[in-house]
Amino acid sequence: MSHLKILDIEKTALVVVDFQEAFRSSIPDFDPLAQNISNAVQGFKILNLPVIVTEQYPRGLGHTAGEILSFLPSQFHTIEKTSFSSCGAQEFIEKLNATNTKQVLLCGLETHICVNQTAHDLLNEGFDVHILEDCVGSRSLANRITGLEKMKANGVIPSCVEMALFELMKDSKNEHFKEIQNLIK
Repeated sequence: MSHLKILDIEKTALVVVDFQEAFRSSIPDFDPLAQNISNAVQGFKILNLPVIVTEQYPRGLGHTAGEILSFLPSQFHTIEKTSFSSCGAQEFIEKLNATNTKQVLLCGLETHICVNQTAHDLLNEGFDVHILEDCVGSRSLANRITGLEKMKANGVIPSCVEMALFELMKDSKNEHFKEIQNLIK
């Protein structure tokens, strides 16, 4: 049975927005967020699902955190952007459209800026957007909360890594169940 609010393994891509080294010292809980995002990336790798990673002005803000990149293929290509919304980068739109997905699982930095604008643009493009609340951060808690509230008020569906991975598997008979279960323990 399929339901709009539940992730479908045939229709879902993970988008990691701007989780870059320059934010390490200014984002509270950067390291636990990086661990959660790494778990999401590993889960998508196990399930053989698409992952797209953007970087906001990497010449100034550095590249994606190493602990996340370490779980991506060595030839993995991140998408550089200057627009706050990932949708402002033509390469992002092309790569997302090439996945033929209808649902986007969104995470990254900062919740109230780049993640928020990306979420709203994806909604406008007709995607079902799910936000990994345990994988987003802002420099201040108030900004994080406000960003999440605004997205959810406009139709973004709240989620977390464990919830998302289990929704995608649907059943403990899934061939990847044990591997995913070991990942999140």
